[in-house]
Amino acid sequence: MATPFPAERTAILTGAASPRGIGRATAFYLAERGWNIGIIDVDGEAAARTAAEVAEKHGVRAAGVGANVADREQAVAAVDALEEQLPQTVALVNFAGVSSPIPYLEVTPEEWHRVQSINLEGVHWITQRVARTLAENGVGRLVGISSVSAQRGGGTFSKTPYSASKAGVIGLMRSIARELGPVGVTANVISPGPIDTDIMGGTLTDERKAAMAADGVLPRIGTPTDIAAAVAYLISEDAGFVTGQTLNVDGGLYMH
Repeated sequence: MATPFPAERTAILTGAASPRGIGRATAFYLAERGWNIGIIDVDGEAAARTAAEVAEKHGVRAAGVGANVADREQAVAAVDALEEQLPQTVALVNFAGVSSPIPYLEVTPEEWHRVQSINLEGVHWITQRVARTLAENGVGRLVGISSVSAQRGGGTFSKTPYSASKAGVIGLMRSIARELGPVGVTANVISPGPIDTDIMGGTLTDERKAAMAADGVLPRIGTPTDIAAAVAYLISEDAGFVTGQTLNVDGGLYMH
């Protein structure tokens, strides 16, 4: 039998302090559904501010700390700090990431390392630390955020270094799913298509939204709430038999 969720449970979200980001929207969405929220963001003040807003609006416990997730010591310390302040950690969602619109033949070693260190290594360091807690308690949900560009080979605002890092997230989470399944921990990936956030290179015009939607089946691009709802399912107690999967939330842009 699966270990039941505790009555009081916490979801840790990385990169969840950007004003128009998916992570911030997900923090409010999960809090509305009873999750206590821990936020890790490179902007510590924004993380704390967002957590305070979440707690005030939804009456849950929330805390925010600053960390560069690419730095293992900072990543571990951030999770330590959140776990001291909040109820049992049950879920982690890795939103922290950077875009990279540089053409492949112009990619420098610095740009390659910058993107991989945050988008892949950062996911690993935070996930490994949280996974230790989940394994110890015998229950938990891990979620990585990939991108349709990892599956289609780009074709979005970001190019090769980004696609490679986001493909790495899929391999990472599948391997974790296999290793930690026996101790009650699931690991899955959400792969967003074009979402109306600033990571696409700034606020989108109606014309750009229409052009981006044209590749998909549905006549619109995604919203942060579309991703938040997918997260809420994958970290739910009811999703305990779903692991090692990639859930595309992309309006039918990539079918596989």
